[in-house]
Amino acid sequence: MFSTVLSIFTKVIDICIVWFFVYYILKNVKNNVKMLLIVKGVIVLLVIKVLSDLLHLSTVGLLLQYVVQWGPVALIILFQPEIRSFLESIGRTKLLGRHKVLTVEEREKVVYEIMDAVDYLRKNKIGALMVIERDVSLQEYITPATKIYADLTSPLLGTIFFPNSPLHDGGVIIQGDKITCAGAVFKTSMDPNLNKKLGTRHRAALGIAEESDAVALIVSEETGKISIAVDHEIHYNLSLDEFRMMLVEELKPKAELFYDADDVDSEGDNDEK
Repeated sequence: MFSTVLSIFTKVIDICIVWFFVYYILKNVKNNVKMLLIVKGVIVLLVIKVLSDLLHLSTVGLLLQYVVQWGPVALIILFQPEIRSFLESIGRTKLLGRHKVLTVEEREKVVYEIMDAVDYLRKNKIGALMVIERDVSLQEYITPATKIYADLTSPLLGTIFFPNSPLHDGGVIIQGDKITCAGAVFKTSMDPNLNKKLGTRHRAALGIAEESDAVALIVSEETGKISIAVDHEIHYNLSLDEFRMMLVEELKPKAELFYDADDVDSEGDNDEK
């Protein structure tokens, strides 16, 4: 009896582990343009292979046999940066949550300081990129950047992004209510559907939003327009109120988001009654 229960338990654990890895891979493939192209290419080759077997296309079948044999090695060589990025994303994920969970008062102060700085920067058409770390660590970008470790304030942000500042062209990384570093350089997005008019700052913001759960805030140097990149997409040319509302929502702890959803459901149930 015990051996049967143990056997069932181990099989369940085995299936759960495989399911977790499959889910994680599919999630990253969905959000990675290059990986998605690889998967599409493999599917096309498999379809051609099946058709060649059904139609007895010997030459095509022979060529595809070599592709199947040496294809994985070629993919590892050609897409080594993407594979490394995928493995790094696993290592960057924190199992215990955020760098720091802000209290309501701290969160309000962070939003106030950022909005005050953003309003100043957009009015004066000063370009800026601020990245707020959440569950996924941004340590690989913090390490080579200029360390600051200072309280997040509007005057400090304005000073960092002032056109004559040596840190103006890089990005600022915010952890909790602290500015950890400035002059950070991020990988730019390779999304072919991205508007060609968007510059390097917007592409870098979308790039970090694609490979992490960070919130990237952008002020355009050319137009003064403000945008937010989060969850693998960029929300371009927001109004100041839209920007503030989205920032407040994204800074909420996960538990608070769940509570808000429960409150909405309960209100809906009361309305039905």
